[in-house]
Amino acid sequence: MPHDGHDHSSLGPNVPEDAWKHSGVRVIPGGSLDPNTAQTPGMDRRAAINLARVGAQKIWAGTVHIHANAKTGAHHHGPLESVIYVVKGRARMRWGEKLEFVAEAGPGDFIYVPPYVPHQEINASSDETLECVLVRSDNEAVVVNLDIEPVEKPENVPWIDPIHKA
Repeated sequence: MPHDGHDHSSLGPNVPEDAWKHSGVRVIPGGSLDPNTAQTPGMDRRAAINLARVGAQKIWAGTVHIHANAKTGAHHHGPLESVIYVVKGRARMRWGEKLEFVAEAGPGDFIYVPPYVPHQEINASSDETLECVLVRSDNEAVVVNLDIEPVEKPENVPWIDPIHKA
């Protein structure tokens, strides 16, 4: 049994003592994120965690930057679920068949995007880059860009916690 006291037999019958050295925890420096990932006009996605970079089987993670006063094209991510964490700036999300719904998020807020939901990210700030961390439920970045004519005035949709109702 390896010196850490855990059974590593799932790795194979002859697990070397340094088995975790290159197949365990990985630290990906922020300056080495990969821009060679699926893109949507108006944003800059960079991959940190995916199959090719670290062997991830069930998640994709990276960053998204949107310049001040900019917005992305409408898109969805196929069968994948997405979580966006706002690090800096103000995100305005539009979604729906005609992008008819809208909500905003700021630093510390999380945004959940279900599978196949057409959406658009908008930087609501006129002078600050929107910086977010993005995680998806598969190891590759699926992006389907859409040609949608959005409604002029979307409906604001506040989030209501279904578990902790006021």
